Amino acid sequence: MGKASRTKQDASRRERIAAQRAAARRREQRNRLLLAGGAIVVVLAVVLTIVLVYVGKNNSSSTAAPASNGPTGAALTSLTNDVTTVPPSVLDQVGAGSIGASEFTRETGAPLTSGGKPEMLYVGAEYCPYCAAQRWAMIVALSRFGTFSGLTTTHSSSSDAFPNTPTWTFNGSHYTSPYVAFSSVEETKNYRQGNSTNQSTPYVPLQTPTAAQQALVTKYDPGQGSIPFVDIGNKYVEIGNLQPFGPQDLQGKTWDQIAAAMRQPSSAIAQGVDGSANYTTAALCTLTGNRPATACTPAIKALEGKI
Repeated sequence: MGKASRTKQDASRRERIAAQRAAARRREQRNRLLLAGGAIVVVLAVVLTIVLVYVGKNNSSSTAAPASNGPTGAALTSLTNDVTTVPPSVLDQVGAGSIGASEFTRETGAPLTSGGKPEMLYVGAEYCPYCAAQRWAMIVALSRFGTFSGLTTTHSSSSDAFPNTPTWTFNGSHYTSPYVAFSSVEETKNYRQGNSTNQSTPYVPLQTPTAAQQALVTKYDPGQGSIPFVDIGNKYVEIGNLQPFGPQDLQGKTWDQIAAAMRQPSSAIAQGVDGSANYTTAALCTLTGNRPATACTPAIKALEGKI
């Protein structure tokens, strides 16, 4: 083989080797790009999954359906009528109900009056489950002496004891009676500032007691500030619920179920709500000279000697 032929073959071989090496480099680069691309896709998938889980978790807590505040419109009107017109025959049949003994504290201070009538003062808060139970009984009792307007339903705090207890709020309501006066203070809403679930975060403020009202709380519940606080004419003071009635008796019930049970004398709810209402009625009757007779029935008068 001539020198020229060998030189030509060597050149051709070098070209093939160079081409093969170039092709190998291209394959290696392509494989690296594919691997890198695959890794990026995996990382993005993991990140996206984490984001979706986080967003879903936060959305479930922040946009989850809140506890119902109860009926509105015609349904609220019907419910209000049911609660404010519990038949006297039912209340008389219940009597003391499940309440073992009145836990009113008898006081001897100057009479608490407003407009020449004995006054009943309530201090509570919308978040408070014990206030939630107390309002049912107070509405029943006070409705025997006068008329409420503007009552609306709500529930106790979702992050406190006995969460979401169905109840009412006196905020925005008005009460008229020829026999007694009624003043109410709902100190906070039923949710915390910033809608926080942190137990140390304060509830949203709502109403503030007057200086005179706060003086009564300080006098009869010194250093405590417990709620619900009920002062009936400065003659009787109730702090908390009349035992054993309380928010535990209303758990899992709707407003309509509670209202219906209040008209069934043998039901546990009637025994607690109506029994408590009857003691409050008896206390008020002692201040009104047992007027009106529709409220101060013989069954109620029988309780007057127990308070």
